[in-house]
Amino acid sequence: MASAVDYVFTRDYVDNNRINLQHYLWITLFGYHIHPDISTENSHLRVADVGTGTGSVKNGIMQSESSQVVRIWLTDLSAQLPPSVRLDGLDISSIATPPRAWLPHNMAVRHWDVKTTVPDDLIGVYDIVHIRNFAFVLRDDDVQGVLGSLIRLISTYAHCSLQGLFTPNMLMMYASTEPGGYLQWAEPDVASFRIEKANPNNETKALRHLLELSQAQDARLSPTWVPRLATIFAASGLVDIQSDVRDAAPHLALAMHECNLSIHELIARKTQNEGVAEKVEGLMPNIANETREGSCWAFTRWTVIGRKADGC
Repeated sequence: MASAVDYVFTRDYVDNNRINLQHYLWITLFGYHIHPDISTENSHLRVADVGTGTGSVKNGIMQSESSQVVRIWLTDLSAQLPPSVRLDGLDISSIATPPRAWLPHNMAVRHWDVKTTVPDDLIGVYDIVHIRNFAFVLRDDDVQGVLGSLIRLISTYAHCSLQGLFTPNMLMMYASTEPGGYLQWAEPDVASFRIEKANPNNETKALRHLLELSQAQDARLSPTWVPRLATIFAASGLVDIQSDVRDAAPHLALAMHECNLSIHELIARKTQNEGVAEKVEGLMPNIANETREGSCWAFTRWTVIGRKADGC
C-alpha cells in the first residue's frame, strides 16, 4: 500500500494530468526520452528513474522537499526498449504510480529517498539513471551530495546486468573495453525566467506578481544551480559530459506555461493559509486574460548527461 506522505499538491487526477502533460511537452521539446548519445542497443540494460514525492506548504506557498513523480517517463520509455530491459522507479512515494498490475511487466517500483544513503544492493547497478524536475527540490548545497548518490547507482562499466552471465575475468575484460553507465539530468532553469509577448504592449502585471509571490517564500523557488550542472558533473568525476539547452517555440512555450499555471491553483486548493489562497485565486482571472492576449512565462530547459568513469 502506498504510504500517505504529505505532498504540496493534491495527488488527484488533476495533478496527475498535469504531471503527464508536462512529460509529453518536455519530450516534444527535446525529441527523445534518452539522449541520442547514450546507447540503448543492449537488450539487458537496467534503467532507473529517480523521483521523490513528499512536500510541505509554508505560508501557503510551495516548500518542496520533492519533485513531481516522473514515473510516466519509465512507462513511456518501456514501449521503445526490448522487454528484457529492466526498468526501476526509485521514489519516496508511490501514491501517483499506477497499480502494479497496470505497469509494464519489466518495471518495478522501489522506495528510496534520493537524499538518503544508497542501499547496498543498488550500488553500481544501473546502466542509465534518469532524474528530472528537481529544480524546486534542491538548494545549491544539496546538489553535490545528491549527485554523489546518483553516481553510486551507476555501473562502472556498461551493461552491468551481464554480471550473471560471465565469469569475473570475462567481466574484467569487458569492463576494459566498454564505458561506464550514464546519468541524464533534466531541469528547467528558473533563473532564465522571462515573459514572452505576442505584442510588446501586452499587459503582464499579474503574471509577474504570481511568480514573485511564490519565489519570495523560499530560496528553492529561485534555484540558480541548473546552468552549472555540467561543471558539477565534471567536478564529481563524470566524463563525456554534454549539455542540451533548449528554448521552446512560442506555441510550445504557451502550452508549457498553461500546464504550469495549474500548479498555483492546486496550491490554492490545498493550502491552509486563506490569505495566500485568496491572493492566488484573485490573480488567476487576470493571468488567464493576460495569457489569452498572448503573454506567457518562458524558461530555458536543460538536459545534461555524463558517463561514469572507471573508479568514479
